[in-house]
Amino acid sequence: MKKLDRQTKVIATIGPATESEEMLEKLILKGVDVCRLNMAHADHDWVRMISSRIRSVGVRLNREPAIMMDVKGPEIRTGYLHKEVELKKDDLLDIVFVAQPDPPQYEGIWQIEVNYDKLADHIKSGDTVLIDNGLIPLLVIESSAKRIRCKVLQDSILKSRRHVNLPGIETGLPSLTEKDKRDSKVGIECKHDFFALSFTRDADAIDLFRRFLQDNGSDAHIIAKLEDQKGVSNIDEIITASDAIMIARGDLGIECPFEDLPIIQRKTVGACLTNGTPVIVATHLLESMIESPVPTRAEISDVANAVNEGADCLMLSGETTTGKQPLECLDILNRIASKTESVLVPGLTDELRLFRPKAKMLRSAAMLAMKMKNSAVLVFTRSGDLAAKLGALRPNGAPLFAFTDVDGLHRRLRLIWGIEPFMMDFSDDPELTIQNAIEKLKEESWVEIGDQLVTVTNVLASGKIVESIQLREVD
Repeated sequence: MKKLDRQTKVIATIGPATESEEMLEKLILKGVDVCRLNMAHADHDWVRMISSRIRSVGVRLNREPAIMMDVKGPEIRTGYLHKEVELKKDDLLDIVFVAQPDPPQYEGIWQIEVNYDKLADHIKSGDTVLIDNGLIPLLVIESSAKRIRCKVLQDSILKSRRHVNLPGIETGLPSLTEKDKRDSKVGIECKHDFFALSFTRDADAIDLFRRFLQDNGSDAHIIAKLEDQKGVSNIDEIITASDAIMIARGDLGIECPFEDLPIIQRKTVGACLTNGTPVIVATHLLESMIESPVPTRAEISDVANAVNEGADCLMLSGETTTGKQPLECLDILNRIASKTESVLVPGLTDELRLFRPKAKMLRSAAMLAMKMKNSAVLVFTRSGDLAAKLGALRPNGAPLFAFTDVDGLHRRLRLIWGIEPFMMDFSDDPELTIQNAIEKLKEESWVEIGDQLVTVTNVLASGKIVESIQLREVD
């Protein structure tokens, strides 16, 4: 029986370094499960082009990755600067709401524009404002409708259009911006499988986005990005409302005390396992490899720790968009994940809550597969729920084969830990469906004669459809 190279899944963000057909083919052959398109840096024509290219290459290779659109979300940025501004510690700086001249100074005080004119409504003296991913910390001295006066806390260089973070401050920005809606409609047109919602604060934001997608004809799944303190506080309701969670450690590490970040990550992964919700660990996994040919020892440990904690998926960002060695990053991620998985103690997680009878059967099926040599679990699904629950059990070492007849679901299943998905027409006869699935596995060299398949399926007994676990030997 052929084993998966790794059970932890990988997302690669597509950019200039990886957008060619040749590079996409190499990414997919190296096992990329999801291709991410970041709308903070992409235009619509490029999205249409690259989506079509990913689909075409995936079909040709008989391994279709899912496509995720990461919508930009409600963010505050500084305005355009004619040239960089050299800030000194204790300089005064006014945050204003109108475009500034060159140089952006008035009576010796820096004047920096931001794109949110209601910011002063949410800021008070003593608050902290962080610019450029926390590299430029400011202390608010006073706030008025026309300006927010701040003191610069350390020597810094300010460039154009830098991101603004407001730790612990609710801004009142909409969860779904007009840009997000325009971008999402292009993703819907391209039949994207996932949409990642930036700065998800509560379940209402997810419900709003889901209605928008459905109203526009999309059944895509929503990945809630955990990026601020409000999201952390509401994590339980966010997990329940979303289809997957992304721990976006870049903004999260700025919005929350950095010493809390490992704790937030561990607790979030655990909560997702309990609920059977896929969870992604993202940002700065192999950040040094954007330039360096090898990762740091800390990065290696970080990746291994995410695998140990039980993350479904690891995500590369700059490493595969503009990095100098995107394929090498994938190789290293594969090696770390595979090695870490190989030394995990075989067993099932006790964290997952199972309620439906068929779902409860999965635990028995997974345990049986793990106790036998050359065995795998075979499951059939039209919603993806059984496959998600099966993956959440984390049956280390046992291949998990999920078959569906729902177009698109076979791609979305690639996000789930340990799942190898297949698209296949189902028969009205459950037995024939099982036989066809086994034949497909044989044709693609996943199984061979003598292998054991633990099958969770429906059977016809005494004129009734009943749930069953069957042990099948491949012949």
